[in-house]
Amino acid sequence: MNVKYFPDTDTALIEFSDKEVYETREINENILVDFDRDGKIVSMTIEHAKENAQFPHFSYTEVTEQVLKQSA
Repeated sequence: MNVKYFPDTDTALIEFSDKEVYETREINENILVDFDRDGKIVSMTIEHAKENAQFPHFSYTEVTEQVLKQSA
């Protein structure tokens, strides 16, 4: 997965795979989701990302079974 932020347009692009986009669906006027031919998400574009997704305040945490057991 790749996350790209374009400050000049305040746009975030989250790429889940490198498959070819077959269809784009507009969730609302600021969020677009791209799907491959099998209906799996390829990417998501978020316009006005600072307001709509609190970018650039972004963090990533991979939650594993071990982490879940430690926090229990």
